Amino acid sequence: MRVLVVEDEQAMAESLAWGLQAEGYVVDVADNGEDGLWKAVETTHDVIVLDVMLPLLDGYQVCRRLRERGVWTPILMLTAMDDDLDHAEGLDSGADDYLAKPFSYPVLLAHLRALTRRGLGALAARPTVLTAAGLALDPASRTVSSADGAVLDLSSREVAVLEHLLRHKGRVVSKTELLRHCWDPHFDGGPAVVEVHVHRLRRKIDPAAGRPVIQTLRGEGYLIPDDAG
Repeated sequence: MRVLVVEDEQAMAESLAWGLQAEGYVVDVADNGEDGLWKAVETTHDVIVLDVMLPLLDGYQVCRRLRERGVWTPILMLTAMDDDLDHAEGLDSGADDYLAKPFSYPVLLAHLRALTRRGLGALAARPTVLTAAGLALDPASRTVSSADGAVLDLSSREVAVLEHLLRHKGRVVSKTELLRHCWDPHFDGGPAVVEVHVHRLRRKIDPAAGRPVIQTLRGEGYLIPDDAG
């Protein structure tokens, strides 16, 4: 799962990025509203953590402009101003949720899990659980279970790869796209690392599903067919 953190306080941004990466998220960071807007438009994210008080463009402006452009990524707004009017303005600008500073990290994670379950707003809801071939991936808990309810022992990277393929079921996903979405932006490895992780993933999920789940299209990428269940 890929998260965009737009926060101009360096210590806060670094703390959020470190904590989210430890939870298995891929994290992009922007330290001003203009860069945050650009990254949110140019790169697909699963959720955006957006501070209100930002240089160049504030969080309300960023949120409004994203919604005007048809970007419906769930947005969690952060602010040091815990006032009803500020809360209302954040929601009216198109945010999905609101969290006042200071907050505890477990509460932040709970809000992000709730947004993941809720999906991309009223215009583009996403399923609570992603399924294929009897497997079920819960994006909120980041667990994968078989048809009999057994939880599979997958690494956070394997879950991220499987989640991205499931969210694009029926479409061929290139190795480059998987690298961009499932690895840290500063990772300098090549497509071979994707092949290794897909191979390991198959060894774990195919026995649980009782059949191959991920197809390889040579020279194109990987596919979980629409009819995979």
